[in-house]
Amino acid sequence: MRPVLVGLVLMASASLAAAAETLESVAPRDGVSQRFLLLKPEGPPLASLILFTGGDGNLKLSDDGRLGSGAGNFLVRTRARWVEQGFTVAVVDAPSDHAAEGMAGDFRGSPEHAKDMAAVIDFLRRQADVPVWLVGTSRGTTSAASVAIKQRDKVDGLVLTSSIDHGRGNLADFNLQRVTQPVLLVQHQRDECQESRLDNLQPVVDKLTATQAKELIVMDGGNNRGDPCQPWAWHGYNGIEDQVVSRASAWIKGHLAR
Repeated sequence: MRPVLVGLVLMASASLAAAAETLESVAPRDGVSQRFLLLKPEGPPLASLILFTGGDGNLKLSDDGRLGSGAGNFLVRTRARWVEQGFTVAVVDAPSDHAAEGMAGDFRGSPEHAKDMAAVIDFLRRQADVPVWLVGTSRGTTSAASVAIKQRDKVDGLVLTSSIDHGRGNLADFNLQRVTQPVLLVQHQRDECQESRLDNLQPVVDKLTATQAKELIVMDGGNNRGDPCQPWAWHGYNGIEDQVVSRASAWIKGHLAR
């Protein structure tokens, strides 16, 4: 079934530096729509990035493209900063058949989720024939890693921030030996979230044996407020957003397929 595309032009808020956004949708499975926000740089993009928010992944995007949830998430609130680095950015919502509960349970690791993201990747490649990287934070790293494994021919690289390394969705439980793309891991040294502690991450790094390149960048500093697993704690790089985006973007640019 050929994906159906719809677009609605929006203007982002002042916090997005007046960048234009569009609300896009593809139809990857019968009766299912997959919505995402699309932002483009002024010039030709260096690469396209798909950003996976954490938690249940449910942004509750309205018909006019407004965020009903998740606006504070690290990747969601920095989406315009990635565009400023020269990337096209797609921020994906939960698909329509998971609109109520979001990407809870094991959906992030499912074949259906990988199929949905394949349709988004195909959309992005029609926009620009450039590499497509997956960028996840917290539970979004489960999505990014799983899709990279299942859609190896479509994904050019991975950035995993505040990776899930304990409990449900633990990346070490995935067949990471199948990941051949370059992988950057970013972790806050003082992340206190039980599911994404730096001292649990080594098994994830060790299983990435087939990557073209891999690196772990450990960040420090910033502010720590509230629940340790929420975006305004060290887990969400509160106060050091620019540093994280700049360092990760430089790494991506240094490892783009030629």
